[in-house]
Amino acid sequence: MQASPPQHHLIIGGQRSGKSRQAERLARDWLAQAPGREVVVLATALASDEEMRERIERHRRDRPAEFHTIEEPHELARALRQGSASERLVVVDCLTLWLTNVLMPAMHGDGGDAPGRSLDALRSELLSVLPSLPGPVVLVSNEIGWGVIPMGAEVRQFVDKLGRLNQDVAQCCGHITLMAAGQSWTRAVEHWA
Repeated sequence: MQASPPQHHLIIGGQRSGKSRQAERLARDWLAQAPGREVVVLATALASDEEMRERIERHRRDRPAEFHTIEEPHELARALRQGSASERLVVVDCLTLWLTNVLMPAMHGDGGDAPGRSLDALRSELLSVLPSLPGPVVLVSNEIGWGVIPMGAEVRQFVDKLGRLNQDVAQCCGHITLMAAGQSWTRAVEHWA
């Protein structure tokens, strides 16, 4: 007998494509399907400048009141393990900022909450915990590989790492939604054998 597909959902798209709004819509629909359900948002953003502080505050204000928020910029796998339950949907918003936090902790004026933990270790832990979680997860990430190839090596490496992370996370999900101009296209993920 073949195992049922994973219950997780990856939402991917460009900046301002409606990814977070779509994740909230899926979470509200999930809440409405049965009494006693909960939604937890794992927010990965760090307020590195005034504009980012305003974005974070806007997300907090716009988020439905019944959603609980946990801010976790580094230890995503640990937060998922602690926050997941069969009657709780977890929204991770977003993988792009999480990857930025892990790769560039100096940008935020801190040494990071995961000293001595490499991207490979944190990424492996995330990919291994996703299939074992008791409740569904909606993961939000940016698709940044469709534009002009960046001139700087660091930016090219970031684009490559995010692209590989998105591909690997998609393999842990049952559905993927592509967002463009506030519109969504969803399909079941075809898993590699």
